Amino acid sequence: MIDDSHWAQATVLGLVLAVSAAPQAAAQNPVHEVAPFVAVHDPSFALRHVRLIDGTGAAPRDGQTVVVANGKITAVGSVASTPVPAGAKALDYAGYTVLPGLVGMHEHLYYTATISDQAGTDGKLDEPGYLVTEIPTTAPRLYLAAGVTTARTTGSVEPYTDLEVKHRIEEGRMPGPRLDLTSPYLEGPGAFAGQMHQLTGPEDAARLVDYWAEEGITSFKAYMNLTRAELRTAIEHAHRRGLKVTGHLCSVTWPEAIDAGIDGFEHGPVDTDTEFMSDKKPDLCPASSVSASWAKHDIGRPEVTALIRRLVERRISVTSTLAIFESFMVGRPPMQQRVLEAMAPVARESYLVARAQLTARNSLPEPAFRQEMAFEQAFFRAGGLLVAGADPTGGGGVLPGFGDQRQIELLVEAGLTPVEAIEVATLNGARTLGREKEIGTVSVGKRADLVLVKGDPARSIDDIEHVELVFKDGVGYDSRKLIESVRGQVGIR
Repeated sequence: MIDDSHWAQATVLGLVLAVSAAPQAAAQNPVHEVAPFVAVHDPSFALRHVRLIDGTGAAPRDGQTVVVANGKITAVGSVASTPVPAGAKALDYAGYTVLPGLVGMHEHLYYTATISDQAGTDGKLDEPGYLVTEIPTTAPRLYLAAGVTTARTTGSVEPYTDLEVKHRIEEGRMPGPRLDLTSPYLEGPGAFAGQMHQLTGPEDAARLVDYWAEEGITSFKAYMNLTRAELRTAIEHAHRRGLKVTGHLCSVTWPEAIDAGIDGFEHGPVDTDTEFMSDKKPDLCPASSVSASWAKHDIGRPEVTALIRRLVERRISVTSTLAIFESFMVGRPPMQQRVLEAMAPVARESYLVARAQLTARNSLPEPAFRQEMAFEQAFFRAGGLLVAGADPTGGGGVLPGFGDQRQIELLVEAGLTPVEAIEVATLNGARTLGREKEIGTVSVGKRADLVLVKGDPARSIDDIEHVELVFKDGVGYDSRKLIESVRGQVGIR
């Protein structure tokens, strides 16, 4: 009989051997993890009789054909004028809509799986602070299943894991979106999360940017507790390499960050721009409520319109994350069953406890939410580069992919038309990444990144959830199979 210590050693050895053998097996069969989810893999095919929302903001077109060959879009036009090429497979989808693959601009490969379990009865966190869970298997599958074919991970806690996931997706060993990876957070003393490095000064910021750029990171995210000097140095070093810096700020105001040369802002200003706060001190995050300070500043006031004008003139992007804001509010629609079913039991329980603890006193006020919506609409109408992302964090109510779809629905609630909301989630994201020539619209010559949904999102934006197939580089993935493969696992793998 084997005692416990020998059993543990044998178990660990077995796991090590299995992990060691995995790369060799994957190399021999690179589609082992991907093939079960592929529904269309013909080198040339045509989607016929579809409605087309092309991502440019143009009106939808009925009765269209989209032809794909070798991973690229080769023809787009009416069924009558666009024949199916010889040898191409004809796929008829009357009653369906084709739109570009979504470009998610605030995504993570981690998730707040156990937020309710980490805070004590007094609401305080134990040292070293809040900890999130990397979900490198389930997150890529859910993003792809929901139609996200390109994703920027806006903040990382396990950058080497993220890099490995990116490489394996590119090698065809995992299903998932094309990834643009962001470095570990540029954060200073006072970080609430135990997995964040805390900067010690501008030299440290420069070192972090230079190191992770060499490792293959493609963008950087400034966080809530850094100094203006650290931010400016990080931006300078990123720009020398042609890379961008975005920010979820607090200690640095939006105007200060604009002066430093920042490329984008996350979440909108109502929760992150501290310029109007009476207790704001240089390089420090105020203790009072940001949204309360913004409540005194109507979106039409001169100081707000001046901020919008500066953002537009400098082509600085603003990432809308309304879905995560909604998850902190009482009285909003209940969690969808499909989202609850995807969660691991421990994550589901944690979320439901966190949700039950929301009250009018500790939730995001409805007026602040409406004001953020009003800002985003005004920014978009002024020609601003509004983009969108899910941000699967908070209390756990926002999941990868599902949150991206909800985000588009909330942009429509904010006052954009469905076609405009889709433009924000596709072409504008591609523009921000500097890749509008290859992704973001359904156009001849671009990558065949397409989403096939049942229904008409231009009439009912909820149809954005009815994804049938997702094409990335012309390979069609079965959305239902991808979702089914993660059932009960989000939060643990």
